[in-house]
Amino acid sequence: MSSKHPLESLLRPAVELYTVAVCAGCAVLSLYAPWSLALAPSVGIITAAGFATFGVWRFRQAWVVLRYRRNMRRLPRFALPARKIPVSKRNLWLGKGFKWQARHTQRLHESAQPAAESYVQPTVWYQRARRLEHRLESGVFGQRIADVLRWDSPFNPVRPLPPVGGVPALHAVEWKEHDVWMPLGERVGHTLVEGTTRVGKTRLAEILITQDIHRGDITICFDPKGDADLMMRMYAEAHKAGRGDEFYIFHLGWPDVSCRYNAVGRFSRLSEIPTRVTGQLSGEGDSAAFRQFAWRFVNIVARARHALGERASYSQILADVVNIDALLIQYVQETLETQIPGSNQQITEIEGTLNDRNTPLNMRGRHKRVAAIVQYLQQPEVIEALTDPVLDGLLSAVRYDKTYFDKIVASLLPLLEKLTSGKIAELLSPDYDDIEDDRPIIDWQQIIRKRGIVYVGLDALSDFEVAQAVGNSMFADIVSVAGHIYKFGAEDGLPGASSGTDKKLPINLHCDEFNELMGDEFIPLINKGGGAGIQVTAYTQTLSDIEARIGSVAKAGQVIGNFNNLIMLRVREERTARLLTEQLPKVNVSTRLMVSMASDNADVSSDQDFSSSAGDRIGTESVDMLVSNDIINLPKGQAFALLEGGQLWKTRMPLPLPDKTENVPKDVADIATRMRAKYITGDQWWEAVMPPPIDLDFELPPQPHEARAQDRWMPVEEPLDTPLEGSAEMNDHGEG
Repeated sequence: MSSKHPLESLLRPAVELYTVAVCAGCAVLSLYAPWSLALAPSVGIITAAGFATFGVWRFRQAWVVLRYRRNMRRLPRFALPARKIPVSKRNLWLGKGFKWQARHTQRLHESAQPAAESYVQPTVWYQRARRLEHRLESGVFGQRIADVLRWDSPFNPVRPLPPVGGVPALHAVEWKEHDVWMPLGERVGHTLVEGTTRVGKTRLAEILITQDIHRGDITICFDPKGDADLMMRMYAEAHKAGRGDEFYIFHLGWPDVSCRYNAVGRFSRLSEIPTRVTGQLSGEGDSAAFRQFAWRFVNIVARARHALGERASYSQILADVVNIDALLIQYVQETLETQIPGSNQQITEIEGTLNDRNTPLNMRGRHKRVAAIVQYLQQPEVIEALTDPVLDGLLSAVRYDKTYFDKIVASLLPLLEKLTSGKIAELLSPDYDDIEDDRPIIDWQQIIRKRGIVYVGLDALSDFEVAQAVGNSMFADIVSVAGHIYKFGAEDGLPGASSGTDKKLPINLHCDEFNELMGDEFIPLINKGGGAGIQVTAYTQTLSDIEARIGSVAKAGQVIGNFNNLIMLRVREERTARLLTEQLPKVNVSTRLMVSMASDNADVSSDQDFSSSAGDRIGTESVDMLVSNDIINLPKGQAFALLEGGQLWKTRMPLPLPDKTENVPKDVADIATRMRAKYITGDQWWEAVMPPPIDLDFELPPQPHEARAQDRWMPVEEPLDTPLEGSAEMNDHGEG
């Protein structure tokens, strides 16, 4: 609404309607009784058209005021099914909203004034209806009346507001909302999403992931706790996009239908293996020394296995650390004979002469052949003829007293045993030679080459340490792959590929509750991963979560400083809210001061006894564009987004319309059902905002493709016509 007045003043009676009524009456008179206005009939028609035009113009002004006042209490409903979410090759859709400017701060300031309370707060009749509801909770007749009062329909003048909380004025200050887009070129700078529980983070993740899948990008989602709706949404969208064969589920909680992954099977340098294994051990205080010892021994066994041509795995590392004697014997048996012919025979002869008396003290408790190998390799002629760094490392390990050796690796064994116990061992230490196991084995480089879609459920509620270890190992593996892609390209090693010349593929990592998975591996991932096309979207609750996980304020600042885009939903920590508000400039808002003065006249000869004056004085004051309280008062599903170098946008996400699930394999649907029962990740509060749901019978169709084991979780061939039911968290700011 354009106005040349110093104050816009939209929270007021719509006085323009008076003019509309007068214009309507004059137009009627001009048409049907022009003589009453001393007009000829031909002139009356022209005059009526003039009155009608002026009345329409004033009605448009009145409608702006009426709509603005209505939105202050209840926003229009904004809901979309997943299939209607916009997808662009150049931009990322964030919802509907507007760019926040100084005039919106002015309007928000005016809405908080006492004079505007009657236009912002619920009406008296609304408040009485809510009090009457509480009184009528008991009794059949009373409940029926309460149901009528709660009837969610525009025909109900006292229908309840949607359960989204917050202050509606934060979005109602602009009635001309439109689609909000973020250029895809900005995503490589990484995006941080902050928001407390059950305010829309998972719903936002669904919206972004849906676009990534339909755009054809590599999409990897890390879900520490496990959200069934998110997993089903990714499955459905991959199938609808024609990428069902590219979708993989890795879930520690459901190993029977999960694909397999060797966290230490791929590396650029051998030193990456001990770093991934021991990265979960404490490095504080006295524990740092034991962590370094553990790193060294894992490095020794990894080098030995690599020299033997075997692939490292958690199970193999545990077996070698527990029984390093067997590894030394195997290594000497397979490699020493080629360097020194006849060595194995001489070692066997030495072994036959050993007994408890002539065995060195530090070799007691070890296998006799190990003692024989050590004695043989100590001979001067063997020392001169043999140069083998791997063998030297193994010898340095077995020369420790066995009791002492067990103590210094004691901190490593519990972690390895957790990673190799039960069915999880089949996932994290896959048997590549087992042709009867049809579960795929994923590798990040192959996923990137295939443009895959991966859902990673880490089951952190059941075992946080295992989830953290696997998550960090995956991050470290992705960093290693990113470094290789940065140097040589994603197609390096394939026939016809030119090293480093292929185009970098966008790799979208969505990390829910990323503070639970974040370790030292995450910092280089966001700091240097952009050069390989990695685009991280991280979801967390507060800054304190990041600091508590890392244990250093400086490192937490280093992590936050690598996120160029910030999307902030409602938060409860003021310090987290200041992460956004302190980056915004100050603006000037207009204030009105009512002035009234009166003065006596001292001149006794004058007929004037006193003089008075009254008026409004308009001034300006500098205020923050937003304050922390504005972030804390956001309704569910609404957010402030700081994009493209500091541009502030106010957005809201669409409510998820219910859709019918079709063609979902039985095992995948069973997982989702059990995950919903096990993991309480949200209250699905948006259901109270939605109209009465359509009765959709959920029946899984017969699965014709279950001949193979992997068909239990791999997509079927028939395309989905509609998306899945029950998205994740969302909001409407306030509409019913």
